[in-house]
Amino acid sequence: MNMELKDIQNLIRFVAKSGANEVKLEMEDIKITIKTGAGKTETTILQQAPMGMQQMPVVPVAAPQTENAAPTSDVAEAESKFIEITSPIIGTFYRKPSPDKPVFCEVGDVVTPESVVCIVEAMKLFNEIESEVSGKIVKILVEDGTPIEFGQPLFLVDPS
Repeated sequence: MNMELKDIQNLIRFVAKSGANEVKLEMEDIKITIKTGAGKTETTILQQAPMGMQQMPVVPVAAPQTENAAPTSDVAEAESKFIEITSPIIGTFYRKPSPDKPVFCEVGDVVTPESVVCIVEAMKLFNEIESEVSGKIVKILVEDGTPIEFGQPLFLVDPS
């Protein structure tokens, strides 16, 4: 199936009128994601070239094995002991309650299950997100003002 630009525009209008928050459409040659919110519509379209027009296939080249390959597994093992604080909703991630206030938490801060670590704004509602775990924040995984998905990791916490 081949979608024309007018078909995509009609789909965007239909989704905006329907009141749906997000629609994903995947076909053989195209992927479309339409996200709507209070007055804004965001559309992502990924279209792959038809099979006959593709360039030479990409062949992955194996990286040379060295004796120093152990640190990568150490990093993965170290990160596996951390607990992720994930987003309970989709929206926009903010580290501060307002632009003139300090951030809720920094790397190195100790949090408890009641600690507010960020705000997620969804449809003009600002939702405080609590840690739900105890420990020290070791990594902030999302930039301030970034759109986030449900279940997306936001922080890494060392529970020890």
